[in-house]
Amino acid sequence: MNSTQLNKDYAYCEGVIKASSKSFYTAFSQLPKEKAQAVYAIYAFCRLADDTVDSNEILTIKQNNLLTLKEELTVFSQGRTSDNPMWRALRDVFDRYQMDIQPFYDQIEGQERDLIFNGIATVDALQDYSYYVAGSVGLMLLPILAAKQGVTRELNESAIALGIGMQFTNILRDVGEDYRENNRIYLPEDLLQKYQVNLPSVMSEGPNEAFISLWEELAQYSHDYYQKFWHNIEQFDEDCRLPVLAAARLYHAIMDSVRLNHYDCLSKRNFVPNLKMLQLVKEAKQDLKRR
Repeated sequence: MNSTQLNKDYAYCEGVIKASSKSFYTAFSQLPKEKAQAVYAIYAFCRLADDTVDSNEILTIKQNNLLTLKEELTVFSQGRTSDNPMWRALRDVFDRYQMDIQPFYDQIEGQERDLIFNGIATVDALQDYSYYVAGSVGLMLLPILAAKQGVTRELNESAIALGIGMQFTNILRDVGEDYRENNRIYLPEDLLQKYQVNLPSVMSEGPNEAFISLWEELAQYSHDYYQKFWHNIEQFDEDCRLPVLAAARLYHAIMDSVRLNHYDCLSKRNFVPNLKMLQLVKEAKQDLKRR
């Protein structure tokens, strides 16, 4: 593949992450160019998988589209590359890094679970689900973020923990959106029962003490996963530590944004303001210098 075409393919992938996730783009754009491009290509794959499930198409069409993506992944794993900017960019990523195809299949399985979603029974079930839709992403990125250091068992666990922590944060941010737009409740049924939370009532009346207590218990789980990641930060390549830590800090801060909005994750989309993002990146740099 000529370099001009490849640059266009990576530019396409960069456009996807830039449009879809300001937090991720702010963090990972600080990577060295080749590593940043590899992250953009992987993000584009994950975005496609997620958008396939969350589209407005009928269920059978979404199932067929996801099956097509899985078939394209199998073709890709056999060494053939579809004529598509994302797949061409991913081929270059697989040529340059010691990639594992399994997490890509795991990501698709996570999206398949969303297509037949009928609730989450327990916190353990939520953790399992979160591995497939988010922990798998950590494993996809790890060969890039530890290309020099080498992937270890501890790093695998750290990457999975960061992905699960971020997914818990997503769920805590998007309670109302998931309920209204997708008819999904990701809050575990055991916690809903423990705190006697009736989500339809909370949606109409606003956050109450019971909902806030449930929310904070899940937030503690999320925080603990971020801490597991932080303990292994020095095992990542030196040129990747700041972007990865910044991504974790930016995402962790989403929970503080929800708190500042009085736990209204029901009627509004909570986000980290640009100035706060810059401050968090600066703090991440300082924390790394102190280690």
